[in-house]
Amino acid sequence: MGWCLCLTELRNRRRGKHREGKSPSAMFTIGFQRPGPHALAAPALLSLLLGSSLPVHALPRFARQTGEECTVCHIGGFGPQLTPHGMRFKLGGYIENNGDDVTLLPSAMLVGSYSRTKSATDSGSDHKKALQEASLFLAGRLSDHIGGFVQATTASGVHGRVSMDNVDVRVVYPTESGDTDVVMGLSLNNNPTMQDPLNTLPAWRFPYMASEMVEAPSVLLDEGLGQQVLGLTGYALWDGTYYAELGGYRDLPLKLLDNVNVDAELKVQGTAPYWRLAYLKDLHSQAWSVGAVALDARVRPGYEGHASDKFRDVGVDAGYQYLGDRTNIFTLNTSYVHERQTRDASVATGDAANREGRLNRFDVNGSWYYKETYGLTTSYFDVNGSADPTLYDSRSGSPNTRGYIVQGDWTPWGKEDSWGAPWANVRLALQYTRYTEFLGDGTNYDGNGRDASDNDTLYAFVWMVF
Repeated sequence: MGWCLCLTELRNRRRGKHREGKSPSAMFTIGFQRPGPHALAAPALLSLLLGSSLPVHALPRFARQTGEECTVCHIGGFGPQLTPHGMRFKLGGYIENNGDDVTLLPSAMLVGSYSRTKSATDSGSDHKKALQEASLFLAGRLSDHIGGFVQATTASGVHGRVSMDNVDVRVVYPTESGDTDVVMGLSLNNNPTMQDPLNTLPAWRFPYMASEMVEAPSVLLDEGLGQQVLGLTGYALWDGTYYAELGGYRDLPLKLLDNVNVDAELKVQGTAPYWRLAYLKDLHSQAWSVGAVALDARVRPGYEGHASDKFRDVGVDAGYQYLGDRTNIFTLNTSYVHERQTRDASVATGDAANREGRLNRFDVNGSWYYKETYGLTTSYFDVNGSADPTLYDSRSGSPNTRGYIVQGDWTPWGKEDSWGAPWANVRLALQYTRYTEFLGDGTNYDGNGRDASDNDTLYAFVWMVF
């Protein structure tokens, strides 16, 4: 159980690193291609997560800690989609255990992949094969009230450097109000939406693993601040049903980001507030949720100048799971985010022509898993907004990009009766992304004869966690 709780979107983790002079929401990678004698534990872990260059992340450790198989918390055995039980484990601070001593143990992850686009991209290549990511994780239960994980990763495209990746450290106090269970907690994390328990927001949205060959616009909430900030959010889960979260994110010192090999492309001005509301209903054989989320941030692109760009993201989301007897599992997740932009800094530096703008993103995906082993997922995405001939480098100056993704996967190891359980976990997958529109056009979107379909991408990967 639970080792994938830390996989934030592996798929989007680098999306904040390819904006190349654009405003913070200009580009993202998509394609075929998350007290008492123990009072010193939290500062010690915080010191570790901010200062360590040791790689660390997603985890069979949680399965050993709880004594439960991965499928109790994850759909498809491998995750990262969470079942209602997995959501409660996460919100409970990763501290549930089977009586083991308090301890932190490492896990590791490797992802090998091959990508091919229909036509060569701006990099001049139409294919890429690589050890896409290698991560180490340190995770587990520190005390009766403290748990979490820290991760460090080396990935293709970052010159072999080991860099700080996802972090989620929690202090949790379960309590009761009459006959009602209440969980109250704090999350210290470095990527807005990564701490969220649902499978609908950007950090946990399909595709969970993706190619890095194609770039397109997206909203700031879609991993735009990942690893460049540190946030503290307080949350409460009432009766396992009503969820509320409120907090804020601040930029990390440049020297610290340099020390942990994180490229600092955006400087948050002051504190960026974040809030989340959701209603979760667990009916045992099925579950559903609805929610709303918002992030409001002022950022200086490239840490230069005094002006800032302002982004106000507000979104809604919904999800449904049919679990049945776990033979056939069906899920449906959707989200919509509206972003208002005020681009004072980008206009001042010549990276945008218009001061005001908007950007919207809609996603919906459905999946089917058979006996937690064979999976099929389809997804539709639609990004649209106001045109800006400088911000969006295309013939029309439009950000409008849409298409669909289909993925088939096989998880031979990752269940209770699998070889090496729970330490050996393997998923093999083939994914295809089809673009029907790219940067405002279906044909000749760049003015040089390149069509949206030239970005269609075939992506195969082997994902191992142990």
